[in-house]
Amino acid sequence: MKTNIFNKTLGTWYLVALSLVLSLGFSSCNLDYFPSDELNSDLLLQDAKGAEYIMDGCYALMKDEVEFLGYASGNTYARHYFQLTEFPADNICLSSHTTDPLYEATAYMMNDGLKNVGTLWMVGYKIIYMTNTVIETLDESVQENRQLLGEAYFMRGLMHLHLVTLYAKPYSMGRDNLGVPLRTSTASEVTVRNPVGEVYDQIVKDLTKASELMGASRGNAGYPSRDAALGVLSRVYLYMEEYDKCIATVNEALNGADPASKLETDFANYFANAKTSKETLFCIAHETSDDCGQSSIGSMYLKDGIGWGEIYPSDPLMYLYERYPDDIRYKDFLWKQFKEGSTKTYAYFPDPASISDETGSVKLKFEVTADASGNYSFKSGGTTYEVEKRMINGKGEADPSGEYYEYHVNYGGMDCLVRIAPEMILRTGYSFPMIFVKKFSYQDGNPMLSSPVLCRWAEVILNRAEAEARSGKDAEALADVNVIRTRAGIPAEGMFSVGNLHGYDNVADIVMDERRMELAFEGHRMFDVYRNKQNMDRRYAGAQPWKVVPYTEPHIQYPIPNNEWTVSGIEQNPGY
Repeated sequence: MKTNIFNKTLGTWYLVALSLVLSLGFSSCNLDYFPSDELNSDLLLQDAKGAEYIMDGCYALMKDEVEFLGYASGNTYARHYFQLTEFPADNICLSSHTTDPLYEATAYMMNDGLKNVGTLWMVGYKIIYMTNTVIETLDESVQENRQLLGEAYFMRGLMHLHLVTLYAKPYSMGRDNLGVPLRTSTASEVTVRNPVGEVYDQIVKDLTKASELMGASRGNAGYPSRDAALGVLSRVYLYMEEYDKCIATVNEALNGADPASKLETDFANYFANAKTSKETLFCIAHETSDDCGQSSIGSMYLKDGIGWGEIYPSDPLMYLYERYPDDIRYKDFLWKQFKEGSTKTYAYFPDPASISDETGSVKLKFEVTADASGNYSFKSGGTTYEVEKRMINGKGEADPSGEYYEYHVNYGGMDCLVRIAPEMILRTGYSFPMIFVKKFSYQDGNPMLSSPVLCRWAEVILNRAEAEARSGKDAEALADVNVIRTRAGIPAEGMFSVGNLHGYDNVADIVMDERRMELAFEGHRMFDVYRNKQNMDRRYAGAQPWKVVPYTEPHIQYPIPNNEWTVSGIEQNPGY
């Protein structure tokens, strides 16, 4: 029977081997010290199962709680990765301050002593070291070794990608900027920060090699495959602005197949079943026994008997979804807490008097009335305020293609973006309507359990769409976007064509909005904004600071952990 890393009832040899792997992973948090007596090829790779044990240990390291600076509970690579990649962007509204270090990421107040910043660095490099033991030991000419070798190259490339995108500037800002240390061998070497370009070049080599060595996954989507390697490689080429290579890589992965055939048809239940879905290329596979409860990724997004439920979708993101209320991504993935029995409609918008670039703003709500033409108004302090229905994307009422609009009101001397919605339940003690996100919940019916997705076909199709749009291939880009929109349940009148951009100025902006909606909360938005040299507009209600974060802001990169730079002497990122 094949050994399964996610099965808790494992044989004695596996437990011994894995304990050695984990002791390597957790014994030190700097790159210049690897204990020589804890793991070596003679010990773990002395039989055909050795490499499998090591690779299974890599996948376990991404989900298991690890101790760092005295912390262990909830201290997982998976949780920190999805929070550090998503929370500094503009898809989320933080409903209150929290003592969890996730707040520093959300507020761009990071420092080099935070456990989330240090844990990701530590675990990432431990996984890289473990993959190097496999790469250095297995003979590629032996057919039975090729899949595991491919997995090792895949994980080494993926970890370097995570590290260079989090701790260094985007590739588009210059190949010569400081990257992260490259580790392509287990040999002791001086630690230096390789240039961003060198790190990306090695990632391309590793993922290309992985795609050549691997075939189908050796299990569920918690194990990588050839298509997973090509999928991540398409992202890397997109980030490098190598658009022709991105398109070619996606075409190679599809191998002539209809893109729609790669998507999950039961989309409403996709994330609860991501581990076994055909759409998932790679995920961090969890079993029932891996339930982290209040410390899970889903806990901050959802409260269903358990969970904190403190992170909600931002108003700008909600506006995108509400254009088509039957959009599955709005209807099924967002659990809106409407007040039972209420027939009232409210205007929700930020309170201008509370706005701060340090602490954010609260949200006001007023019951609205509608006239015969459907125009809304409300009263406050004896004054009647008219809510303006405004066309967006630079178009006006006279333009028949300007089909998208927003509500605005001039209140407190400020033009405020308004959301009109039925009366909603407010989070106790705060002013934010509760809208729970279900993308990290309900695996096996458990509200706190999921197998978070690191790469899926929908992203890969949108990678190609963006590459096409930025290459002037507008019709092809819109065709890919429409595949995603069709699966989401958007009606025919919501599809795009070169002759009808629905008020958008260009196709690239369409693709960016589609990526935002499709991949929301999955850790893409921050990278998408900054790599395209755009500013992050966070001027919407929430406990996160009310401000526009320029892409030149030093804190869009995380600091090198204190335990690393003080030992190895590598250069810290500017601003820390």
